[in-house]
Formats: sequence, C-alpha cells, structure tokens
Amino acid sequence: MESITIKVNDEMASEIDKAMKPNYSTKTEFIREALRDKLKQIEGDKFLMALKKFQGAAKVHVSDEMLEETREKVMNELIKKRGIKLD
Repeated sequence: MESITIKVNDEMASEIDKAMKPNYSTKTEFIREALRDKLKQIEGDKFLMALKKFQGAAKVHVSDEMLEETREKVMNELIKKRGIKLD
C-alpha cells in the first residue's frame, strides 16, 4: 500500500472532524472514502461525456421507454462493476 501525506488548514481539519462522526473512526478512513467517491464521479462524468457523443446519432426513432431501459441496463452494469450494494 502506498502512503500519501497531505496538509490541510485548521478550518478544513475541523470540518473533516465534524463530518466523519459517527460514521468513520479515523480521518484516514474518511479521506479514503472521499477519494473513492471522487474517482467514481470522475468515471461517471467520463461515461456521460462518451454517451453524449452518440446523442442524436441514431438513424431510427427510439422511444422514451427504450431509452429508460437502456439507462437502467447501463446503470446496473456500472453498479455491478463497482460492487455497489443497494438497499
């Protein structure tokens, strides 16, 4: 495992302390989760940008129902790929 050191100002350190309670026992755990969330967001943004390239490119009419089914299928694949568990 690689070690990364960061410095934050006192105000941000205080905000981290407040935000991490009661769900996280350490700042390290909190920051790791924040980084995971950010990486997932970046991946999702890249996916949406790639998807936008195809917007309007279909040669056939696609119904709203078909679009919704496709969105759900893609989202389920992303959830499975990321190992996200939904309640």
